[in-house]
Amino acid sequence: MLEVEGLSAWYGEAQALHDVSLRVEAGQVATLVGRNGSGKTTTLRCLMGLHRQVQGRILLDGQDISALPPHRRARLGLGYVPDDRGIYASLTVEENLLLPPVVGPEPWSLQRIYQMFPRLSERRRMRGTALSGGEQQMLAIARVLRMGARLLLLDEPTEGLAPVLVQQVGELLRAARSHGVTILLIEQNLRFATAVAEKHHLLAQGRIVEVLSNQEVLARERELLTHLGV
Repeated sequence: MLEVEGLSAWYGEAQALHDVSLRVEAGQVATLVGRNGSGKTTTLRCLMGLHRQVQGRILLDGQDISALPPHRRARLGLGYVPDDRGIYASLTVEENLLLPPVVGPEPWSLQRIYQMFPRLSERRRMRGTALSGGEQQMLAIARVLRMGARLLLLDEPTEGLAPVLVQQVGELLRAARSHGVTILLIEQNLRFATAVAEKHHLLAQGRIVEVLSNQEVLARERELLTHLGV
């Protein structure tokens, strides 16, 4: 579904990504793993078209989207949830869901959102400021699905969450996958990563240095934790 070939990116004169290549199959959950500053967020921003100092090719379902602006990529089914979640604090849950336009090819109805995210249904009249961190993450993911995303790009969806909320986010990602959604996420928690994903791209200094299976991650957990500085 997603194929990246030779992706390089710069911030001014400083090169942030070096010849990054990866593949994510339809219905797959994959991760980007690496220390802070290794290029993970830059990779997602390049895929969404939010970072423009880029070379390389990005293909979605075989279509080259490298030159398309972010709104055109969204229309093709690419959705991005940044690490700050982007919740409108003064709006209710339902208003947050309904405000962005439906642009992608496979939008979820509000009813379907509430069926998959019953906690959001219970809190539909509450404002964004009243939600917990985990609930805000649910809302951010649900909003992108309602807009029609088929491929989710998630930046640290479990960052700052209590263990019980991390578990809930994992359940949501597995449920989304069961509905045919493809996911590429940034994740530092290796146990969470292996619980929700099946392929892991290890980044170091802007390069993908290894692609690991769950079994390989679990077998080398101590080594990888040292590499990540965790």
